[in-house]
Amino acid sequence: MSVTIKDIARQAGVSHTTVSRALNDSPLINEETKDRIRTLATKMDYTPNFSAKSLVLDRSYNLGLFFTTLSQGTSAGFFYEAIRGVNNVIQDRYQLIVKGIDDYTSFHSITRKSFDGIIVVSQSDDDQPFIDHATDKGIPLVVLNRPIDTPGVLNVISDEEQGAFLAVSYLIEQGHQRIALVEGRAGFKSAQNRKKGFERAMLHNRLTVNSNYRFPGLYDLESGHKAMQHFLTLAERPTAVFCCNDEMALGAMKAISEAGMLVPRDVSIIGFDNTVYAAYVTPALTTVHRPIEQISKEGATRLISNIENKQHETEQVLLKTELVVRESVRSLLNG
Repeated sequence: MSVTIKDIARQAGVSHTTVSRALNDSPLINEETKDRIRTLATKMDYTPNFSAKSLVLDRSYNLGLFFTTLSQGTSAGFFYEAIRGVNNVIQDRYQLIVKGIDDYTSFHSITRKSFDGIIVVSQSDDDQPFIDHATDKGIPLVVLNRPIDTPGVLNVISDEEQGAFLAVSYLIEQGHQRIALVEGRAGFKSAQNRKKGFERAMLHNRLTVNSNYRFPGLYDLESGHKAMQHFLTLAERPTAVFCCNDEMALGAMKAISEAGMLVPRDVSIIGFDNTVYAAYVTPALTTVHRPIEQISKEGATRLISNIENKQHETEQVLLKTELVVRESVRSLLNG
């Protein structure tokens, strides 16, 4: 027989309402009582019954984490860090449901009864109908990754254009002028922002981009590999390649190795995102740190606050990107 809130209340000598409030971190209960009840709940091996709570409080205790897509263009590292950031915040207070927006042909099942709140990791303008549906239904909403101006929606983003500008500027500072670009997935806002940063850095330094030095990517290993194979066939190959994410950078590094060349001796590589494996490849990847986990944590923290306080704030939070210099870029300044 599973332990209930009433069982804990009897052991603690308090009402079941006090136990419920303590386990839900209510400000109406003092910290000493909360600690005592939490300790007792752990000793009694109490597991929250979300279904029962939902019936009593008319809440689902479900949080939705929606990506534009789970099948195309969402890299494994990005996916992992986004989920980890949200999960670290919600812990066992909510059930996390992870879905792709493109999995839905209709949004009729997205209601206040099915979700207490939703976090959208938005990669494309095509997500807007989903965002509009959720706001129309009165569901507390946070949109990450893509700037939007929808009223009543919290927006947490990073400055990706500036991050790409810093990356390409660093390559130029190291003496590189023949710089190639492996673009992100077409239609993704991140791809547009990173390309803009690349182009701005080149223009700022009065450098032109050879049309052969651009290659469409899909944010995966294979497209980075294909792009680098193309660049290596050119009569005048680039000395450096800016890849719009780390997975494409790793694919590019593999193509260089297969051609019997070395990074960065023969070609310098720089990525974007600073995913978990960037520091552990050989050579370690120079990349732009985009605080994916921090963005997700910030979004989840603010969403839970809005749910608990029954608020719908309109605010945009901009987090900085930064260049992480490792070993995959060679300086050409000393010969």
